[in-house]
Amino acid sequence: MTMAWRKTAGAAGVAVMMLTAGLMTGTALAEVPSQAEMLPSVADLADKLLPAVVEISVESKVEGGPALSLPDMPDNSPFKDFFDEFMKRHQGEGGDGGNAPKPRNRTVNSMGSGFIIDASGLVVTNNHVVENADAIEVKLQDQTTLKAELVGRDPKTDLAVLRVKTDKPLPTVAFGDSDHLRIGEWVMAIGNPFGLGGSVSLGIVSARNRDINAGPYDDFIQTDAAINKGNSGGPLFNMKGDVVGINTAIFSPTGGSVGIGFSVPANTAKGVVNQLVKFGETRRGWFGVKIQDMSKDIAESMGLPAPRGALVADVTDTGPAQKAGIEPGDVIIEFDGKPIAQMKDLPRIVADTEVGRTVVVKVLRGGKEMSVNAEVGRLEDGEKLTTKGDEQGGMSGMTGNAPAVATLLGMTVSSMTDALRTQYKIDDKLEGAVITSIADQGTAAEKGLEPGDVITEAGEKPVKGSGDISAAAEQAKKDGKTSVLMLVAKGGKASEMRFIALKLDK
Repeated sequence: MTMAWRKTAGAAGVAVMMLTAGLMTGTALAEVPSQAEMLPSVADLADKLLPAVVEISVESKVEGGPALSLPDMPDNSPFKDFFDEFMKRHQGEGGDGGNAPKPRNRTVNSMGSGFIIDASGLVVTNNHVVENADAIEVKLQDQTTLKAELVGRDPKTDLAVLRVKTDKPLPTVAFGDSDHLRIGEWVMAIGNPFGLGGSVSLGIVSARNRDINAGPYDDFIQTDAAINKGNSGGPLFNMKGDVVGINTAIFSPTGGSVGIGFSVPANTAKGVVNQLVKFGETRRGWFGVKIQDMSKDIAESMGLPAPRGALVADVTDTGPAQKAGIEPGDVIIEFDGKPIAQMKDLPRIVADTEVGRTVVVKVLRGGKEMSVNAEVGRLEDGEKLTTKGDEQGGMSGMTGNAPAVATLLGMTVSSMTDALRTQYKIDDKLEGAVITSIADQGTAAEKGLEPGDVITEAGEKPVKGSGDISAAAEQAKKDGKTSVLMLVAKGGKASEMRFIALKLDK
């Protein structure tokens, strides 16, 4: 069979590419399989699943609508009194006698998708579909429209649960196991794109474990099944009819589907949905550490053969990690029996751990493996504790004596003084050496360091002054290392701690 491309014009003058086929000598047309024989039908599956997928209509009020305004009018204008009275009636008293426009609230209508998980009327959707809603309606496939109330929502995973009241059992679908999804596996999306309702699209799993910087628990399924505006909150099914994802976001320069859509995995959603139904809020596990990625430079500076785990940059005072003995510089490699291959694994595993449970945490400290026992706290309580600590501040500054200064690794560092603390607005509780200048070219500039950053540790030892940094660099050279590890408070903020490996001068 020979193939050729032929270019033709569509009805609107759009170029259309058409594939034509010619028969090779001796080849019978009957030997060429038809498309119907090659492609599996999903019609029966769609018929089964469509009734449990709903359209969601949201009404919300926002400020900033068009406001009435009048041009400036002289006091002696014969029309001034008339227009002043008009503005008072329609917009209320203004600050200048009624002429100042007063912002109006306007009603905005939006649409999304959802799916029923309980016959009594529980509906799962996206948080961003309903978070500012004043009124929510759910439309079933048979066009029945029901008022819905919000059961609970979770911005961190962009999930929400609604409840509708009905006098008859509703069709439902169930969550499947998203961990067993394979790249290339067929999936089906059903939803309400552009308000069209009940639309089915088919594609494959393009990738897994995608991090799109949408939240702390990013672990998205990527699919090329068409997902458009209005599909948000709708289900992604496998070919067994199980919900394996909740369609949440798309990557698109045009606003429409370009074959890159993202879904929250079912295994992430299950626990969140159960908590929202049971408590009306989430109750996530919390460990009380600030962590960062391990890089090759950091691993080498710590004497590790390869980067792995989550590097602890800071520990929350009185939090579970501090009580368990975790320290900045520790590398968490296992939590409750689950390996931590990279930083982003830890927040999801901790969040899914039952609050109050005692777990074993394995860390690397000084190149050696050790284990500690820790009682998991509640994230929502931890966030309040962290906020309170940031507001209270900490220790007072050092004296105003002349600082000791050192220039190395493409930067100039100075021992802490009250003057420097004031100049760079450094947090009171921070101690260490202050970066006062950065060379245009050098390792410090390459790593994004800036004047006002505070180095609190160098070579895994506390920094009391600039001399400690020089000593750490010299020791690293003697140990045959090519870089020295430093703990840096960006902008002099204790809440912005991170480890940075600076390459040593040759």
